[in-house]
Amino acid sequence: MKGRRFVQTSMVLCALTLSQVVSAANLECTMRFSLSGWSVIYKHMSGKGVVTCKNGQTMKVKLDSHGGGLTAGKSRIDDGIGNFSDITKISDVLGTYAQADASAGAVKSGTAQVLTKGEVSLALSGAGQGIELGVSLGGLTISEDK
Repeated sequence: MKGRRFVQTSMVLCALTLSQVVSAANLECTMRFSLSGWSVIYKHMSGKGVVTCKNGQTMKVKLDSHGGGLTAGKSRIDDGIGNFSDITKISDVLGTYAQADASAGAVKSGTAQVLTKGEVSLALSGAGQGIELGVSLGGLTISEDK
């Protein structure tokens, strides 16, 4: 009887631990942001945002995007939204994400991109204003804004 109870207790503990690991790897976090910048061959955009996770944690962040390619223009994105995947804790959103984009827009424009940093992905969408034409490669760095 003791052996059976030990096995049952062990199985319950393993199941609880596994469910916590699986749910921890699926922390849902969203970022609201704004960006503005310019490009003449070299592209630079910077901005600020707030990351909010389903577990109640929030973090103010700075955004900095650099890249190169065949680009020209000036643009601004307001009320952008980013959704993170494969997050286990809010600090997982920090770092540099690989970025590639092609854009063409005048006056009112929009963006939709998926960026990656290791196993973490970030899907961005937003609407803005400006004039931009080109193709660029680079990175988006997210750092904590203290």
